[in-house]
Order: sequence, then structure tokens, then C-alpha cells
Amino acid sequence: MKRLLEKYSAKMVSAGLAQTGHPLLGGLDAELEWNREDPATPVLERVFSGLSINSLLFSLPAEPYRSIIDFLASGDVSCIRPEDSETRTFMHDLPVIRDFRSDKIIEKLRKRKSVIIKGKGIVTWGTVSPEQAFIFYSSVCFACFVKFFADYLRDKRRGEVSIEQESVFRIVLNNLDKYPNKPPLLMSGPFLNREDVYRAVAEAGRLTVKHRLVDSFFGNVSMRWGDTLFISQTTSSLDELGGCIDPCPLNGSACTSITASSEFSAHMGILRLTGMNAILHGHPKFSVIMSMDCRQENCDTRGSCHIRCPEERFIGDIPIVSGEVGTGPYGLCNTLPVAMEGNRGVIVWGHGLFTVSLDDFNGAFRNLLSIEKMCQEEYFRLLLT
Repeated sequence: MKRLLEKYSAKMVSAGLAQTGHPLLGGLDAELEWNREDPATPVLERVFSGLSINSLLFSLPAEPYRSIIDFLASGDVSCIRPEDSETRTFMHDLPVIRDFRSDKIIEKLRKRKSVIIKGKGIVTWGTVSPEQAFIFYSSVCFACFVKFFADYLRDKRRGEVSIEQESVFRIVLNNLDKYPNKPPLLMSGPFLNREDVYRAVAEAGRLTVKHRLVDSFFGNVSMRWGDTLFISQTTSSLDELGGCIDPCPLNGSACTSITASSEFSAHMGILRLTGMNAILHGHPKFSVIMSMDCRQENCDTRGSCHIRCPEERFIGDIPIVSGEVGTGPYGLCNTLPVAMEGNRGVIVWGHGLFTVSLDDFNGAFRNLLSIEKMCQEEYFRLLLT
């Protein structure tokens, strides 16, 4: 357990979510262990006693998340309500409390996956492993980042940006992720054997995480090779895909797709319509922010934009579609593949970016990076118009 706690503490620092020495993780196995000593552990041990969990994470976020979350949680705010699709689906909302007290933390964590303690940090939990707590923490940071920038653009247009909001914006600008000018070179295809396909899928996932083009575990990656689709498993971490890639026969003759990514059906649709073989899906922040930018405030579908926005929208040459995970009437399997045909990528409203390429992941990764840069540039261009 101690090894796992140290692993996810290091991942938080590597991902830019916390500074070295800040993450405090506890895990319950035969006994309760912590990754380090801290004055906060007595309070958190009482939280363990009040919940059916096996892990707990508490940390002050690193910049820019710290300033963003402090701003969103300021005043008498009791709950932050981001509108990105992952928060809607998995987190619902982000409760805020003022005091670092076990009873208050327990009260919120009984109903939600996280609680923000104003000025002190974020607490999240896991019932299976510390990985869950890491995922929830990452998701809180991502959701708050997206909300802050989406709100700032809206308020700038209205002339309603507050002095405090502007001050936080200036702080945050100095702490944005830096993307490489030249994308890394990935394995070159076409691939000659299954082992190389597994390696290529794992490499694409790992680099997507390394370059911060995805939050927590929500992205996915796949490669069609022969008559099989090799796709990352649902809830798998993209930087640890060894043993978490499912070979799914295209003719459906095996049930391996049961554990495949929840977007398996959308991947299959893309392959059939585009003729491409490699699909990469990440959650680059500004692609998500820009997908949510809409000036039609009185639209009849306001509030369900992520599922059924009726408008045809683009950022540059990239279409934006709505849709939910799965195969329902508004499922991504119906909206995404059609939009991908003839395009280098598609952004799903509030969700993330899908890109494709033919024989390996070089084109897909290059497109993921260049589209995110384009969205970032478009965001700041809009602030000046």
C-alpha cells in the first residue's frame, strides 16, 4: 500500500496538480498507512472511520489550479457547478466547506466524490485503490480550470469581469501548460505484428498524458490492425496501458469489447466511415473550453447542450458535435463518426477532442496538439474582439 500511495503522490506532482511534499494520501489495507507524516492525519483518520473507503487524498493544488479554485470557492459559495460533460456525468457538482473538520468532510463525501476546503485544499476518496482518489482530484482541477476560463470569456464579452477575477486571470496566465513546438515522433506504421500494435497504442496513451492533453483517465486510444480493433480498456489510465488493451474482432465474434472503452461504438463508427486506422481521444483544456463557447443564451436546449445542441458549429476547420457516451439516440456513435469523415479531428461539446490517422499515431497526435494550440489561440483572440 505504501508503494501505491507514493506512486500517486508522484503522479500528482508530475501532472502539475500539486507541489512536491503537498499530497497526503492514506490507504487502508491490513492497517491504515500514509505516504508521509502530517498534522492533518488525525482529522483524516476520523474521516476514514466515518466512510466505507479504502483510500483518502488531501492536497493543496498547484498553480494555476490553486488560484482558480480559491476564486471559484470565494464568498459564501457552497458548491461549484462546472458544465463540462465529465463533471455532469461523474462528479455532478463540487461542494465547498470552510473548516477542515472531519464531520463536515464526511457529510460532503457521503454524497460526492470530492470536497473543496476553502484555502486549504481538496479531499477525495477511493473505495478500491488510491487511483480513484487521484482520478477524482484530477477531475476537480480540470473542471475548475475549464469553468474559470469559460466564465471569464463570457464575462469579458458582457463587460462584467470583476477586479478579483481579472487578478486571478493574470496569475493563471503565467502558469499555463507549455506545449512543444514540434510534436514527438511516435512509432511508425504500418505495423507488422500484434506486439508492435500493443506497443504503439501504449506509447500514444503515455505521450498524451505526458503532454497534458488528457485529464485523469478519461481519454482513450485505438488501432485497427487486420480484422481486430485494439482499444484501451474502460477506466484505464492512458499512461499505464500495459495489460489494459482489448483486442476486439471487428465481426463481434468475441466478447472482449465488454471491458473496452465506453466509446468503443464511436471508435467502430469512425473506422467504418473514414477508412482511418488510428484514433486518439484526449481532453485538451482549451479544446473543451472553446467547445462550450456559445452566444445563444436563450436557446431552447440550454442546459442540455452537451447532449443535443442543434447548431452546426466549428472552431477553424474543426467541427463541434454534441453527444453522450453510449449508443442511445444522442450517443456519440451517432454524432461523432459522421462529423469525422473528411476531417482531421472533431471536438465533442464539453468533453474532448478526437483525432485520426492512417497507419500509426503520428498524425493523430500531431492533430491533437495542433488543434489544441489553435483553440488556445482562438480563445485569446476572442478576448480582444
